Amino acid sequence: MRFIVLFFLVLLGFLYLSLAQGSYEDCCLRHVNSVKKHTLKNVVNYRKQELDGGCNIAAIVFKTKRGRFFCANPSNTWVKMLMEKVDRENVHRKKSSKNKRSS
Repeated sequence: MRFIVLFFLVLLGFLYLSLAQGSYEDCCLRHVNSVKKHTLKNVVNYRKQELDGGCNIAAIVFKTKRGRFFCANPSNTWVKMLMEKVDRENVHRKKSSKNKRSS
């Protein structure tokens, strides 16, 4: 009887640990202070990280052409300017791809 109780306690412990490992989010833990000009030119997209769930800092997560990511402070001026630049380029790309399809 004791063996069965011990077995179920160990089994529940393993189940708890496996569920806890799956609950981590993809969050930035810190911001970069500066980025090389070459890296800034290669940014193609970004997303906003909000203060919710397991993410404890607000951040902008930029993605480069090579698929690399870096996190920046959304209150920095250079970050706001880079976001505007990426938005303009993405609008331009969408317009040019529509023009190519209609041709």
